[in-house]
Amino acid sequence: MTENRTFLWGASSSPHQIEGNNVNSDWWERERRMPGMERSGDAVDSYHRFAEDMRLLADAGLNAYRFGIEWARIEPIPGEVSRSELAHYRRMIDTARNLGLQPVITLNHFTSPRWFAEAGGWMARDSADRFSSFVAAASAILGDVKWVATMNEPNMLAMMVGLQVAMKRGELPPEWKSPTIDDERHPTLPVPDPEVGDRLIEAHVAARDILRQRTDAKVGWTVANRAFEARPGAEAVLEELQFSWEDKYLEVSKDDDFVGVQSYSAQWVGMDGIEPHPPASDNTQVGTSFRPDALGLAVRHTTR
Repeated sequence: MTENRTFLWGASSSPHQIEGNNVNSDWWERERRMPGMERSGDAVDSYHRFAEDMRLLADAGLNAYRFGIEWARIEPIPGEVSRSELAHYRRMIDTARNLGLQPVITLNHFTSPRWFAEAGGWMARDSADRFSSFVAAASAILGDVKWVATMNEPNMLAMMVGLQVAMKRGELPPEWKSPTIDDERHPTLPVPDPEVGDRLIEAHVAARDILRQRTDAKVGWTVANRAFEARPGAEAVLEELQFSWEDKYLEVSKDDDFVGVQSYSAQWVGMDGIEPHPPASDNTQVGTSFRPDALGLAVRHTTR
């Protein structure tokens, strides 16, 4: 049996969720303020135990590891780039390679430096420039990396940032007034904020240009695909929702080297919009249906 060396079968992580003590990030502060939000704290201490984590992946027979470079560590203060943190992430890249794992790098996995958030975050006029400065600094250790995603799920990030803006303005719908981690009502997610989406697209394009100039990497981003299906007569509603949730971001990917497709369940769209899935014993933890076929729906939609 010939080994397939072109197909990457791996695992993925995000820095804030696993590294621990990401104290300069916006989410570290948000965890402190949001009711019901569990503090990340030490997490699983992957910042120090990454070699052990990677060994587990390699021993499981995987050949790729997608991990993130945390902006808040690289640039904890505006304009102050940490050479020791760059060296840390370069050691991660080299460790992965030495274990036979192809490193797939993500430059933004929802979190940002606290100073960036306090200066307006992605809604600030210079957000793309600030992100570009970070990408330029990070590119110093990415010259020989083959795969780089500028952002993880920008559509979900646009939704989250829009939700934060609505919270500050007191414009939340009733079901979102006081959601908590253990809230089983699972309120419907608001549509991604189109203005935030425009800022993220601008930042992505700028980052893509920098990476193409300074590295040999294939550059893209990953989009959360809702795998929508229309009820009879709701095709126009479906098309509108697909553009807001996915196609706005997939269109940008036409000029990328690749696009990541991420899907967790499928959802029906009726004349009134997205239909909440009724309670069932095999629902996911966020209340969506158990739909393994969602990935096929998502890949085919992205291809179209």
